[in-house]
Amino acid sequence: MKAAWTIKLIENMDEMHQVEEVQRRVWRESDIDIVPAHLMNSAVHNGGVVLGACTDQQLVGFVFGFPGTYHTADGPRIKHYSSMLGVLPEWRDQGIGFALKRAQWQMVRHQGIDRITWTFDPLHGRNAWLNITRLGAVCSTYLRDFYGKMRDTLNQGLPSDRFDVDWWVNSHRVNRRLSRRRRNDLTLAHFVSGGARMYAQAEIDTHGLAHPVAVPALKVGKDLPILLVEIPTDFARLKEMDIQLARQWRLHTRSVFEALFQAGYLVTDFIHSNDEPGRSYYVLCHGESTL
Repeated sequence: MKAAWTIKLIENMDEMHQVEEVQRRVWRESDIDIVPAHLMNSAVHNGGVVLGACTDQQLVGFVFGFPGTYHTADGPRIKHYSSMLGVLPEWRDQGIGFALKRAQWQMVRHQGIDRITWTFDPLHGRNAWLNITRLGAVCSTYLRDFYGKMRDTLNQGLPSDRFDVDWWVNSHRVNRRLSRRRRNDLTLAHFVSGGARMYAQAEIDTHGLAHPVAVPALKVGKDLPILLVEIPTDFARLKEMDIQLARQWRLHTRSVFEALFQAGYLVTDFIHSNDEPGRSYYVLCHGESTL
């Protein structure tokens, strides 16, 4: 049984150097790609936030973000940009990532900021489940090769395409999903019974690897208010086994999401199929439509 952990503010340089070490272990990066302690320290003293998940002996996870701006019809507004969230591999699946993001949400609300944004790889289902389903972020922005060529072990070899998500911290959606009385998780059957249509699917080969299937000729828009887009359940494993297939998935999902966002859809949920284990889907709703 693992030791208990708590969430705390990271405010001194010794702890910032511990955050550097967690970065090395999570992303298996060289020092040239590590966000240095002195930069995080500068951010913290100018509105940024670094929070850590700590045991008595070590730092096991952290989240780091800083203020930014976004443009509206009334001029620029302040937002918080969440740059990094990392948890040591042996400490995952214990709710630490969720707890770190919830603490970040509390800190940013106290700063009077109502929007947090961040990026993540849309092909990694673990991150999609946390960001979209558990935290209540939404997405209508796809960024091609956002970080350019990446050298860390987890990202090398593929274009660094990303979802750019919005977390509206004062919204009912987010407050409900962060509460102790959060809604029950919806299943594929719930969405299908609510009128969802399958838009992009996969075929599973004899090795258990998912292959993208050509998108059907559907006229998307308000007449199809809910669409489902399948991705591989374990993209990291797929990439290790077949890098060319991983590239196919990158280009396939790039074209799918760009087209649907252009047509007015918004990513609102991420689900795993109970009837067919090993299959995972994004849920996209059109405009202001709801279930």
